[in-house]
Amino acid sequence: MANTMKMQYPVSGAGIGLRRGPLMRELLEEDHKDINFLEVAPENWMRVGGRLGRQFRELTERYAFTTHGLSLSIGGPSPLDEEFLKELKGFLATHNIRYYSEHLSYCSDDGHLYDLMPIPFTEEAVEYVAERIRRTQDILGQRIAVENVSYYAAPAQEIAEIDFVNAVLEKADCDLLLDVNNIYVNSINHRYDAAEFLSNLPWQRIRYCHVAGHFDEAEDLRVDTHGSDVIDPVWKLLEQAYAQYGVMPTLLERDFNIPPLAELKDEVHHIQQLQTEALAAQSAESA
Repeated sequence: MANTMKMQYPVSGAGIGLRRGPLMRELLEEDHKDINFLEVAPENWMRVGGRLGRQFRELTERYAFTTHGLSLSIGGPSPLDEEFLKELKGFLATHNIRYYSEHLSYCSDDGHLYDLMPIPFTEEAVEYVAERIRRTQDILGQRIAVENVSYYAAPAQEIAEIDFVNAVLEKADCDLLLDVNNIYVNSINHRYDAAEFLSNLPWQRIRYCHVAGHFDEAEDLRVDTHGSDVIDPVWKLLEQAYAQYGVMPTLLERDFNIPPLAELKDEVHHIQQLQTEALAAQSAESA
C-alpha cells in the first residue's frame, strides 16, 4: 500500500535529460508542455558562455531543472573539491535549479577515472562517505540526494548493498535519488531480488526517480548504458515504487543512441500514464 503522507518534491511529473545537439534544438524550437522538467550534468554547463550559454539560459527560464553530478567523486580518496562546490552553488542559484544529486560512487584518484567506481560496502566507508556528503551539504547550503548506482564488482564487501545505502543516507542525513534501472541491473548481476531491495529503501528520503534502458551482455550480465528503451521488468519495478511509496517525479535517462524527441516522448508519456494509474489506484484505496 502506498505511503499517503504529503511528500515535498523539487519537481513533478516526468522529465528527460537535456543533451546538446538535435534534442536541444527541438526543445528550443517550441514549448513542450508535456515534458515537466529537464535534468543536466552541471559540469557540462557551468562554464559555458556564448550562444550555447544563452540557449541554456532560455531553457532554464522555460523549464524546471534538476542537476545530476558526474565528477564530485563523493566516495573518492582525494580531498573533496570544495572550489568546485562553491562554483556549483553559484550555478544552481543563477539558473534557479531546483535540486542537485550525485552518484554514490567515486570517479577520481590522482586523476579522473572516466567511470563510476564502486565504494567498498564497509562500515568504515559509510562513515567516510557520510562525512563528505555532510560537508557538501554545508557548502551548498542545501540538502542533496545520492543515487543508488550500478556496479560490477564489490571489493572488500563486509555488508550488503542495501545496508550500505541505508546507512549512508541515515548518517549523512541526505536524500535518495532512486534509480529503478540500477536496482534491476544489480539484481541480475549480483543475484538478489529487485522487489525486495526496493521495498527496503527509506521512502521518506526519495526526492525523485530515474528510469533507463540497459544492455544485455549475457544471461547473467546487464550493463547500465542508458542507450536503449526501457524494458518491461524495469517498468514493473517503477510501478512497484509508485504503489509502495506514492507517485514521485521520474526522469527518463537517455545518454546515447538518442532518438528524435517524439520517440523519447513515447516513454515520457508512458511514465505519466503509470503515474496517473497509480494515483487513481491510491484514490480508490483511500475512498
